[in-house]
Amino acid sequence: MNDFKKGDSLDSYKYLGNHKAKYNGEEGISFAVWAPNAKNVYLVGDFNNWNEISHPLENFEESGIWTIFITELSQGDRYKYNVVGCDGVSRLKADPYGLFSELRPNTASIIHESKDYNWKDKNYFDLKNKKDLSNEPMNIYEVHLGSWKRKWDGEFLTFKELYEIVDYVKDMGYTHIELMPITEYPLDMSWGYQTVGYFATTSRHGKPEEFKAFVNRCHEKGLGIILDFAYSHFCKDIHGLYRFDGSPQYEYAEPSKAENIGWGTVHFDLGKPEVNSFLLSNVIYWFKEFHIDGIRVDAVSSILYLDYDIGDWKPNKYGGRENIEGIDFLRILNEVVYKEIKNPLLIAEESTAWPMVTGPTYVGGLGFTYKWNMGWMNDTLKYMEMDPIYRKYHHDLITFSFMYAFSENFILPLSHDEVVHGKKSLLDKMSGDEWQRFAGLRLLYAYYMLHPGKKLLFMGGEFAQGLEWRYSYGLEWQLLEREQHKKMQTYVKDLNHLYINEKSLYEVDNSFEGFDFIDPHNEEQSVVILMRKGKDKNEFIIGILNFTPIVYYDYKVGVPYIGVYEEIFNTDDKKYWGSNQTMESTKIFSQEEKWQNQPHHIKIKVPPMGATLIKVIKDSIITSSNEIKTSLNK
Repeated sequence: MNDFKKGDSLDSYKYLGNHKAKYNGEEGISFAVWAPNAKNVYLVGDFNNWNEISHPLENFEESGIWTIFITELSQGDRYKYNVVGCDGVSRLKADPYGLFSELRPNTASIIHESKDYNWKDKNYFDLKNKKDLSNEPMNIYEVHLGSWKRKWDGEFLTFKELYEIVDYVKDMGYTHIELMPITEYPLDMSWGYQTVGYFATTSRHGKPEEFKAFVNRCHEKGLGIILDFAYSHFCKDIHGLYRFDGSPQYEYAEPSKAENIGWGTVHFDLGKPEVNSFLLSNVIYWFKEFHIDGIRVDAVSSILYLDYDIGDWKPNKYGGRENIEGIDFLRILNEVVYKEIKNPLLIAEESTAWPMVTGPTYVGGLGFTYKWNMGWMNDTLKYMEMDPIYRKYHHDLITFSFMYAFSENFILPLSHDEVVHGKKSLLDKMSGDEWQRFAGLRLLYAYYMLHPGKKLLFMGGEFAQGLEWRYSYGLEWQLLEREQHKKMQTYVKDLNHLYINEKSLYEVDNSFEGFDFIDPHNEEQSVVILMRKGKDKNEFIIGILNFTPIVYYDYKVGVPYIGVYEEIFNTDDKKYWGSNQTMESTKIFSQEEKWQNQPHHIKIKVPPMGATLIKVIKDSIITSSNEIKTSLNK
């Protein structure tokens, strides 16, 4: 327990909370809870008819960790701690280390033994751990389990019933599933980001071992699992961590640092060693006990800055607005995970220009693997909402992100945050009539797939959900009965599989060596031409993106080699509900005349409000003058 007090414990879940034990020859359950300023702590529950004083805990060696051994409890029994705080007030608290809880609105913890699970994902990890994940495709399907689908009566699907997601995501060509928080939380409206039980899978969908089976299923299908966590703040519900022992135990004592007025929550005191042990143990618990592949830390900016929230704030000891202990915590968190876990994914939702979020900690970075590219997302969606007639005046919104695309290791997020609170669905953000909106969405997805960075799309976007996301209802699956939505789903599936199969789209994601602009300057026609490149110099794709509803014929595009080029993908294909402005011949022989910044060029048809992707046939590449003459004669 000394490590816990020092802030170094990575396995405090093994001795805090409840565990099967044997004492003086008797089998029972031991309980341990950290409440350093409590006057008394009692165990209450079904076993003693919720008598609030009959079973007192002992303050073990005056450590602030209270313990008791009980023989009367069994698996499935409900319990809480009656914590008599330093203020003399009794509060019934759920177990901070409890592994299972009652379904809301009930709030008791439930005795649940953590048994060894028969994992069948060794081959998955053996293969994964041989790879440099930065050179691999990463296309994430973001999911809120409570609203992907619902039962006919509005009830939640179980983890077992949610196997359907795994098969669907695999078929659609995604590589990872990211789950919005599945830890226990009291308020559906918080989407899980206001947590009570950090070690408990939410009882909305089933028991912990059933979630393990869900993860195992994902790995058997070759899919990675990423979980969201809110390590910045927690809710004020009376049964949770707030004022746990009558004092600001888990939260800051200084009100200006503790209170998150905008969210109605409080911030973790990341300068307190025991809180660090709690959170570090939590992240290791999910990696080791549930075999997850990665985490996304929500609201990192609220950890980094003292003035992130509305209201008063006080400068740090250097007079700045940075949260020193928050910065230290994030670095330690990432260092610990990298030390303990092989090939983890550590993703930051960080919405400011904080430098080196994905830089190594030993050179002053925060140490994350990836950062959500919020600047790209905001500029891109702003541009796509504009009427095409005005886009030429805002061309920089679609090109500026390439100037900083390699300053961090980025994920391009089209996430849940962009389709709620009056922001409209992605489809409804697009400008124009129905045809133009569908064409615009297809174009958005093509641009996103061509842009350097890993990918993330929130559920429903793949078939152009019409309504904003609603956390209490399933997605609008009935829309797939309409041709345009079904064809959008087909489009996203084909685009996803193209991404997986084309190394140039992912192999060199974090360097200018994997990208080149052919023509970013055609503001007048709102056309952008770019090239993505793999490690092999002949492995490249040229994307021509037209952000207007005008077809451009015989459009000259600079290319790097003399050879035969073919159109491998067109967003305007009729099978995707497009106008079918594809090339009459998919194969085009390039001409020797220099064009743009390339030594040769081709002439193509550019679809309206769409993109065409061009690739050279490797065997056709010509490098010598004799080969050129022979080919021209042919």
